[in-house]
Amino acid sequence: MGIKTTSDYVKFFINLDIQGRVSLLSFIHNEKMVLKQKLESKKLDKEQIINGIKILEDLIEELKKDGESKVLEKYSK
Repeated sequence: MGIKTTSDYVKFFINLDIQGRVSLLSFIHNEKMVLKQKLESKKLDKEQIINGIKILEDLIEELKKDGESKVLEKYSK
């Protein structure tokens, strides 16, 4: 798993160039769902996946608290 920080997730979202069509919150929820499915695989490093899920959960809380524009501004630097 190449994404290890909150900033990495936000930059990945920005680089996908889907803003305006998909909200950051929807993107994060989808990423979390994908990681939860990956947890079922016995061949993957579960510790990294669990860490990714934790990052996404923290990011969801931050989005709810501060809003998408502030989060994008904070982590896109």
